[in-house]
Amino acid sequence: MKSAFGLKSVILAAVILTAGSMWAESKGSMELQHQLNVAGKSLPVGTYTVKWEGTGDQVELKIYQGKNVVATTPARVVKIEAPSRYNATLSTTNSDGSSSLTQIRFGGKNYALEVGGEAGGSAAASASH
Repeated sequence: MKSAFGLKSVILAAVILTAGSMWAESKGSMELQHQLNVAGKSLPVGTYTVKWEGTGDQVELKIYQGKNVVATTPARVVKIEAPSRYNATLSTTNSDGSSSLTQIRFGGKNYALEVGGEAGGSAAASASH
């Protein structure tokens, strides 16, 4: 009986640790090298914290500057072929010359957050270290 209890404790601890690590991966950072539009809001150059939550590949992305949420938008978690070396943002140039965020990549991770709903154009990468 005692060994069955010990095994249950180990399994429970493993589940809690796994859940904690999954939660930790729902947060990252991005640095904008130039002004970008996100969900109809213009974000100036600077460092931001991004947090996302949801099940499956559809998530709600919140972008924070300090403790303030500056933009919220739906996003999709997508697998990328090779992990990005650095945190990076991808953007597209809109017909009016402004740029919109299309993807956030995280250093060492094999996934990215794809942001949609902005006008189309040509993609450009901006790496941040």
